Amino acid sequence: MNAVRLPANEVSKPSSSQSALSECVTRTVRRYLADIGDALGDEGLHALVMREVEGPLLREVLAFHDGNQSRAATALGINRATLRKKLLQYGLI
Repeated sequence: MNAVRLPANEVSKPSSSQSALSECVTRTVRRYLADIGDALGDEGLHALVMREVEGPLLREVLAFHDGNQSRAATALGINRATLRKKLLQYGLI
């Protein structure tokens, strides 16, 4: 694996120019990687993060739009049919 190791003083502090969401992802991924070390599973980190994040993202955006799938799909930048497929996949409808 060709990972770049950050200096110890940069490992725990996200950049001040990051958005709150980006800072949260940075902290969480760094903590996850520190916890598991080089023991990444066969699935890969990207697939793991997408699986863990997509369901809650869909649930929260749908709730924000009071269950209106058309508005939620527009907010997410995806087609309503794609949203429905994903909601079914995650057991949200």
